[in-house]
Amino acid sequence: MTSRPASEQHLRDLARLRRVRDRIDRDYAQPLDVEALARGVHMSAGHLSREFRRAYGESPYAYLMTRRIERAMALLRRGDLSVTDVCFAVGCSSLGTFSTRFTELVGVPPSVYRRHAARAAEGVATEGMPSCVVKQVTRPVRNREVPITEAQLT
Repeated sequence: MTSRPASEQHLRDLARLRRVRDRIDRDYAQPLDVEALARGVHMSAGHLSREFRRAYGESPYAYLMTRRIERAMALLRRGDLSVTDVCFAVGCSSLGTFSTRFTELVGVPPSVYRRHAARAAEGVATEGMPSCVVKQVTRPVRNREVPITEAQLT
């Protein structure tokens, strides 16, 4: 049996974690770090990281990078920006880190993704689909779950 104050504290912590997640979703292109996010909700960085991972299954940094990669995918599909421009537009300060993380999550480097305009790479025709469905279909895979295909090994 849990005590009432402990469960109330847990609910307050979940509300603070939602505020952190909402801030990441809103301000993904801004310079964000775990310490700044933790200060914003009056938690230590370590406690925020542990609780965020427990609640959402990944660290705040991984969640931020996933948001940035999702936005980068949309910008690359447009085709009017270079990979470097997209990298900086989504808040990344290192092209190398951006490219590495993009490749881990999407399965191909950003330049290849841009060149194939995602439709050929994913094998999914998104024309005519509602935007909410397109977002779900084109969402990057998290936590290095991209399956390695035989074509990638050669």
